[in-house]
Amino acid sequence: MTQWYVKELSVATKVSVRTLHHYDRIGLLKPSIRLENNYRVYSEADLLKLQQILALKFFGFELSRIKTLMEEEINIFDHFRAQQQFLAQKVQSLQEASLTLKAILSESSDHKSVPWKTILKLIEDYQMTKEIEHKWVANVLSPTELKEYASFEQELENRFTAEEAEASRQKWLDLVKEVQTNLDKDPTTDFGVDMGKRCMDWVNMTFTEQHATLRTTLWEKGFKGGHSDVPPEVVAWLDKATSEYYKRRFYAILEQVETHPSGALLRQWEELVAEICGNDQAHQGTLYEAVLADDNISPAAKSWLKQHRK
Repeated sequence: MTQWYVKELSVATKVSVRTLHHYDRIGLLKPSIRLENNYRVYSEADLLKLQQILALKFFGFELSRIKTLMEEEINIFDHFRAQQQFLAQKVQSLQEASLTLKAILSESSDHKSVPWKTILKLIEDYQMTKEIEHKWVANVLSPTELKEYASFEQELENRFTAEEAEASRQKWLDLVKEVQTNLDKDPTTDFGVDMGKRCMDWVNMTFTEQHATLRTTLWEKGFKGGHSDVPPEVVAWLDKATSEYYKRRFYAILEQVETHPSGALLRQWEELVAEICGNDQAHQGTLYEAVLADDNISPAAKSWLKQHRK
């Protein structure tokens, strides 16, 4: 069996003696053999362990985490997946920084003053997104959407006190819990519609019309994609309940077209569309097409919609 003194292992692996000594001190890689003269002797098993350490370092794991990974009985592939996502986000951040510097350089010259205000604003945006880097939203939002989400979180801090924010969070948790205990009920019944209304009242209070598009993206990509901490069966149930809630509101307005086609009715319709879509024209277009394809809506109501569609 091949063995190596510390200097020999250093030459063979191109890892410095100082680094090997450090690994020994922190208990990450202790030589299997220690001679009477206190010389360190590494075995083939030690070499294999060192190779594993070097591989994990290459993938960006910190030494403390590497030690945990190698000592505990864990599924290392779960950690590989998490690290892959982390590194992908870092790559994205570096690419954004590179593009930002390129833009600054293209608009400036060595003879102009440095645009520090612009640079500081970019750094501020980066710091805001960095704070939510490890949350699930980072896995579903684009860099632009992530900046909006960071801004949205900052707005929440300004809009609500700590007590109000906690009360709102508890209201959401209570709603999720109540849905969990009633999953056997049909979400398209009156009970489901009531739950859908409670859900959307909370959502609209939290996001406001300004962030309607962000809200929809989080729901479609995050919650329905299984990235949030809400159980998938609860998400699916609420998705049906909220759809039924809005469908009934559509019908309630459009059923009045033939008898009360007033300006007030039009305002009600436009407010409902804005509540669902915000200013997202594409989302509004999709909504209109779905309503116009609904066989439960009368030809007169569809004609009225086409007439007033913006």
